[in-house]
Parts: sequence; C-alpha cells; structure tokens
Amino acid sequence: MEPTFMQKVFYRLKITLFYFFKRRAFKELEFGAFIARPLRILGRRYMSIGKGVTINSRSWLFALKIDGQDPSLIIQEGCAIGDDNHIAAVRKVVLGKFVLTANGVYISDNLHGYQDVNIPIMHQPVVFKGEVSIGDGTWIGEHACIIGAKVGRNCVIGANAVVTTDIPDYSVAAGAPARVIKQYNFETRAWEKVTQQ
Repeated sequence: MEPTFMQKVFYRLKITLFYFFKRRAFKELEFGAFIARPLRILGRRYMSIGKGVTINSRSWLFALKIDGQDPSLIIQEGCAIGDDNHIAAVRKVVLGKFVLTANGVYISDNLHGYQDVNIPIMHQPVVFKGEVSIGDGTWIGEHACIIGAKVGRNCVIGANAVVTTDIPDYSVAAGAPARVIKQYNFETRAWEKVTQQ
C-alpha cells in the first residue's frame, strides 16, 4: 500500500530530526539514515552509518575497544537491517551498499573466549576472530549468523545459515556450517547448482 502524503511528510520529519539530534554521537552519520527504537547501541563513536540506512526495532549495534586498536562498524548507503539484528565489532565489520538483512541476523567479528575451563565463559574475555565484510547487494536470511568471515557481493545467505568461512561473490550459501550451493554463471546468465567434492 502506497504511503499517504502525510505519512511521507511524517517520515521525512522523523529522519531529519534523527539526523539533527544524533549526528554528533556517531563517527559518521549521513543524512537520511534512521535507527528505530527501542534499540541498544554501544560505541557510537566507532560507527559510520550511511545515507538511507534503515535499522529496524530491537537491534543491537556494538563496537567495543578490547585492545590498542579502535574498532570500526560501517554500514554503507541504502542498507536495510531487519528487526532484532545483532551486529558487533571489536576490530572491523563492514556492510556494503544496499545489504538487506531479515529478522534475527547476527553479524560479529568476535566471540567469547573459552580457553579456561575453571572460569565461566561469560567471564572470559571477548576474542577477535576475523574481520567481517558483507558485499554490496547481498541478502542475509532470517536468523543467519556470520562470524569472522567475508561474504561477497550479491550473495544470498539462507535462513539459519552459520557462516564461518568466506563466501565468494554471486553465491547462494546455506546450512550450518554454511556451504555454497549455487553460483551465478555469467556465460549462461543463470544461477547454477554447485557440485560438492
């Protein structure tokens, strides 16, 4: 259903006020971005949010300095982040332009340490696993997890997938652990099944 004129005006006013009141709290906040409430944000000064980004309700954005290196959480132009997403960076997490995430997606460059069996895991330090980048135009399905891995451009990550190794451009990945099940063939101009070795 097409929004009414008044709904469009109200939305424009809302994103203008959000930019005016929040822009100084972030490392970078471009006009047109909007983060819905309620939400939880820790480490705004390490976050860059691009033009036209929408982050829906109950999401948690987290950028924590755990050592001498500043973390960086970058969400580029046009991304649409679903409800209940959790995006965490202790070094670097980058979502490229026009990335779409469904609800309940988890993206992180870190995990809890568990080396000492005499200490509860919740009391052990956060450990960097690997930089995360999500390529332009990628779609991440509901309840998928991406931990310390890179995902290429225009990929599809299936619902409930657990991505811990890199996924190349123009791929469909599914499963836990996630594996590539289709890739786009530019010669045939079709998505083709990948034969597993």
